[in-house]
Amino acid sequence: MNLNFFDQFMSPSLFGIPLIMLAIISPWFIFPTPPKRWLNNRLITIQTWFINRFTYQLMQPLNLGGHKWAVILTALMLFLITMNLLGLLPYTFTPTTQLSLNMAFALPLWLTTVLIGMLNQPTIALGHFLPEGTPTLLVPILIIIETISLFIRPLALGVRLTANLTAGHLLMQLIATAAFVLISIMPSIAALTSLILFLLTILEVAVAMIQAYVFVLLLSLYLQENV
Repeated sequence: MNLNFFDQFMSPSLFGIPLIMLAIISPWFIFPTPPKRWLNNRLITIQTWFINRFTYQLMQPLNLGGHKWAVILTALMLFLITMNLLGLLPYTFTPTTQLSLNMAFALPLWLTTVLIGMLNQPTIALGHFLPEGTPTLLVPILIIIETISLFIRPLALGVRLTANLTAGHLLMQLIATAAFVLISIMPSIAALTSLILFLLTILEVAVAMIQAYVFVLLLSLYLQENV
């Protein structure tokens, strides 16, 4: 039974083709491309409004040098939120529950922000390792702590997204299994369990969107320190 719970996090394949590859390219087919007409349909209008508002909120704290990242961060946000929400559908696979995929996004983007800071403003970037006014005796300790804090950021990004989605999927699997077992023994308890499962599903939809936003927001904060 324990193995069955974790089977949903295994990367399945169909006719020898890993389904994770199909899942990764699916967002580009889901979001329609706005046409060149003056008037659009409701779906494209809502989509354009959402992207514009998100980009505005994300780029507002950054200076002009960080605005070059608008396309990358917005595309990453759309990709993550689509992957997280598609994983809530029955008989689907959630690629963002794989730590390897999340780290493949977190590590290069974090490293890029660090390199940008080292190249454009090395004094300020190195100054983050030692706050101003630090007592002399605490200088070595603070440098070590800040160094560890810097290098743990990509791991925290990847693990946070993986852990939140994995925990939610496991909890939904456990409650669904309990409801299925209890339906023939105690129908009233099974109905209550199904109601809890429905509420948990709504919560997981919110978590899927929030975690995608948090991932991109933290990347923008790291970028803000280096531009």
